[in-house]
Amino acid sequence: MTENLWPVVELRQYTLHPGTRDVLIELFDRELVETQEAVGMRIIAQFRDENAPDRFVWLRAFHDMPSRGAALTAFYIDGAAWREHAPAARATMVDTTNALLLRPSTTTSNFTLPTERPGAAATELPRSRVLATVYYPEGPLAEFAEFFEYRVRPLLVETGAAPIAYFQTDPTPNTFAGLPVREETVFVWFALFEDSAALEAHLDALSRSRTWTEEVRPELSELQSRREDQLRLAPTARSLLS
Repeated sequence: MTENLWPVVELRQYTLHPGTRDVLIELFDRELVETQEAVGMRIIAQFRDENAPDRFVWLRAFHDMPSRGAALTAFYIDGAAWREHAPAARATMVDTTNALLLRPSTTTSNFTLPTERPGAAATELPRSRVLATVYYPEGPLAEFAEFFEYRVRPLLVETGAAPIAYFQTDPTPNTFAGLPVREETVFVWFALFEDSAALEAHLDALSRSRTWTEEVRPELSELQSRREDQLRLAPTARSLLS
C-alpha cells in the first residue's frame, strides 16, 4: 500500500560535529521516528549526504499547517521522547536552522510512499540513492514551475532521473517559532535511483545532452537568483523513502 496525504513537507539539513553523524542516525532511527509519528507527523526519509560527511538530511511531513504546529508542540514541548533524548541529539549538532517549508508544486507532485518502513532492528543500508535539487527562482514561482514542467522535466526523464516528487516554498507563516525555517523562494525536486551507478549515469547523460548544455541549462541559470544546490543522498536503514 502507498500514501500521499501529507502536503506540508520540511526538508531539513543539519550540520554536525565531525564524526558524529552515525551517532545521531542510530539515535534518530531508534528513538525519534515512531515517537514523532505518534503525535501526528510522518517521517519520510533520513539520509547521509554523500558530498558532506558532517551533514544529516531528513524529510518530514504534516497534513496541514495547523496540525504541524500542534504536532511539533506535542513532540518538542510536551513529549517525553525529546525530553529524554534531546541532550544526546544536540551534542552532535552544530547547526539545525537549514530548513525549508514546502508544498507540492502540483496536485500530483507529492511523494507516493509505502506505508510500512523497515523495523526498529533494521541495519542493512539500501543500495538506492536520492538526488535532491534545490532551485532558487528569481521571478514568479508559477512561471518557474511551468518552465520546470515543460523544459527541465522531460530532459530529466530522458536521462534517467524521472522526478518522484517536486515542491515549492510554502508561504504560510511558520506555525512553530521554536524551529525557524529559511524565508526564501525555492523549487525542489527529487529523483530516486537504484544505486550510485545509476545516479552517475544520469549525471553523465545530462552533461552530454546538447539540449541541456546549450539551451535549457543557460535558461535555467537566468531564471535563478543563484546557482542551485544538489544533494546526493544515501538513505539510512529505516528511511521510508529508499
